[in-house]
Parts: sequence; C-alpha cells; structure tokens
Amino acid sequence: MADAHVDVAALHAALDAARMSRGLSWRELARELGLSPSTLSRLANLKSPDVHAFMAMTHWLNVPAETFRIRSEASLPTVSEPELMAELAPLLRARTDLDAEDVRYLQEIIGAAVRRFGESRRTETA
Repeated sequence: MADAHVDVAALHAALDAARMSRGLSWRELARELGLSPSTLSRLANLKSPDVHAFMAMTHWLNVPAETFRIRSEASLPTVSEPELMAELAPLLRARTDLDAEDVRYLQEIIGAAVRRFGESRRTETA
C-alpha cells in the first residue's frame, strides 16, 4: 500500500459539506467524531489524520475509506460515488455570483432535500 495516500482536501471538503448540511460547528463535529478539535484543525491545514481519526471520519460520513485514497497511476480508478453534498459544496463556494450567506442557504436547502430523499428511500425499502 506504499502507493496509496489519503486525499486530505477531499476528506476535509466532505466533512465540511456534511457538517454544514447537519448544522454542526467544527467543535460539535469533533465531539460527534470522538476527536479533538485540533485534529480537525490539522485536517483543514492539509495534514493527514492518523488511522483512528481517519476511520472515525469515514465512518461518520458513511463512506468507504477507499473513497479518499489517492492511487498511483498504475492502480484502477475508484468507482464509488461521493456524497452529494460533499461534491456540491466546493462547486457552490467557487461560484463568484454567490456570497457566503447564499452558499449556506443553498447548502441548507439541498441538505434538507437530500435528507428527505434518504428518509423516503428508507421507508420504501422497509
């Protein structure tokens, strides 16, 4: 596994999007993860988390750890789809026609819709 590294920026973006969609502060997220706030601060500074922290984060996000693996060019690409909010959040923040309040509002609306769709799918399969 020497050719594999964690995509720290993608992991941070996914946590940030999920955190915002759930209305949590970074401190509240750290508490939910069972990690120190400084661990999340290091992640924001693109420092790789330790294995325990990484597993706690991927478990909380409910995504396979493999999602955040950077592979060598010889490896096959990952085929799993990232969480919708994790994918949309960076795109919304990159828009020059939206200010920070607009981005937060859109993330709340989209997050609520995603949660609603997830709930309706769970009740359909139950």
